[in-house]
Formats: sequence, structure tokens, C-alpha cells
Amino acid sequence: MVDFGRLLTAMITPFDSAGNIDFPQARKLAKGLVASGTDGLVIGGTTGESPSMSDDEKVQLFAEVKEAVGDTATVIAGTTDNNHRKSVELSIEAEKVGADGLLLTVPAYNKPTQEGLYQNFKAISEATSLPGLLYNVPSRTALNMTTETTLRLAEIDSIVGVKEASSDYVQITNIIDKAPDGFRVWSGNDDETFPIMCVGGHGVVSVASNLYGNQIKTMMGLILEGNIESAATEHKRLLPIFKALFWVTNPIPIKYAVNRAGFNAGPVRLPLCDPDEDFISTFNPVMDRYEADLPVS
Repeated sequence: MVDFGRLLTAMITPFDSAGNIDFPQARKLAKGLVASGTDGLVIGGTTGESPSMSDDEKVQLFAEVKEAVGDTATVIAGTTDNNHRKSVELSIEAEKVGADGLLLTVPAYNKPTQEGLYQNFKAISEATSLPGLLYNVPSRTALNMTTETTLRLAEIDSIVGVKEASSDYVQITNIIDKAPDGFRVWSGNDDETFPIMCVGGHGVVSVASNLYGNQIKTMMGLILEGNIESAATEHKRLLPIFKALFWVTNPIPIKYAVNRAGFNAGPVRLPLCDPDEDFISTFNPVMDRYEADLPVS
């Protein structure tokens, strides 16, 4: 069975001062994330500012990051949106440049039926030989992919798991409990990794691991060892930064934090904008409580 890894980082995309993708910095960041505990990289997701990127930019980013990390980490390419045909085309291109898997995100705005979701992901999965990771994130898409639809999709051999960001613990637990062997569930929110893994979740697609990967990996390891009390202590220690990174729209806080830690990731692209002074004055004291794991020298 395909295993993307337990700690998957939703990687930010470095931009230069003119707002262009800084590919050398992206390669450097990818290597730094692997060095700080990351097993796999999700490229071109929301945290990577994919809605503001062209398809050509995405394909080049998939290729350069994969070349940078080689076999030391998996690369899951964010190739899908609410345009089905474009999603198929981009998925094919991602396979050509060496991506290890596809991020299959519930489409926003169209609001398809559950049958539409099933047919959409089935067709995308059939277009390439790459394994797919479903992504359910109702807070951004205004649509929840139900337990029943996820389990139906789990029967497709090339769909190997789901990033669950519904925050519906009943739904998530039911998926973990009823999914076929080999179908894995990753938490889609850093602050939910502990409870989801405690009921059998495989890992997390993390925003915070852009900076704190080793510490998150330590907490996950404690859960896997059955040392739940110590894992809970680590979860509670990390919880303030997990929360602070979502005080305003992701990826504004994490990109600010990475820059502040000393790694030049550049600005965010419009329509996002840099955080204001009110955010900075409250965020910095929280960030100062933690040591960054990302190599920044």
C-alpha cells in the first residue's frame, strides 16, 4: 500500500519581492522541512497559495520540489479545484514531472451533490496512475463530503486516504472505523492531530510543521508508543501556537512566522495581505514561547 508518511507539511510557497515564485528558496525550504521531521510535502495547496498561482507555476513548483527532495520525502501535488477538466489536465502534468500523489480537494463554489463528488474524484483518479489523497475542508468549500461518500471513494484502489478538516469527530471516527484496510486518515488541522490519532488516524497534514516539525513528530511518536499522557502534555504545550497560526486566514500567519524565524519566504500574494500591527503585537509573544525546528541559516 502507498504510504505518503505520517507528518505531511502543507508547504508555503516562497515569493520574491516582485511576487514571483522564488524557486531556489522553495527548493531550500523543501529540504529544510525534510531535515526537520517532514515525511511528505503537499505542494500547491491552500497553504501554498495555490488559488493565486497559474498552472505553469504549479507544474514547475511540483518538479523543482521533487527534484530537490528526491526519495527523502513524498510530494503530493495540489492539482484539483472546481474546474474538473483542468483538474484532470493538471493531474496528468503533475505525474509527468514526478509527483508521488495527488491532493483531491472538495471543489468550492460549484456545490456538487455527493454523487457529483464521487464521479469527479473517480474520473480524476482514473486519469493517472498516481495515488490520491482526498481533502475535505467544509470551512473553505461550504460543502462537507459525507462519511458515506468518503467510504465509497475509499473502495477505489488508487484513492489511499483522506485529509479530514471537517472538525466533525463523529464523522472522522466513523471513517477510521469503517474504511477498508490500507485507507488512511490524516488530520487536516494541527489542533486536532492528537484526538484523531488517538482513535486511529494515521497522521497530519500540518501547517505548523513549516516551523515546528520535529516537535509535532515527537508528539505523534508518543501517541504511537502508547504514551498518551506524555503526548497529551506535548499537545497542550503546542496548542497555543497551533491556534495562533489561524487567528487570521492561513497562510498569512505561518508565512509571517517563517519570515520572522529567519527564513526568507517573501510576501503573500493578493488578495491576501501581510498581517497588521494588531495581529503582530499579539502573535509575537506566543511565537516567542517556541523554538523553530526549520533550519534557517
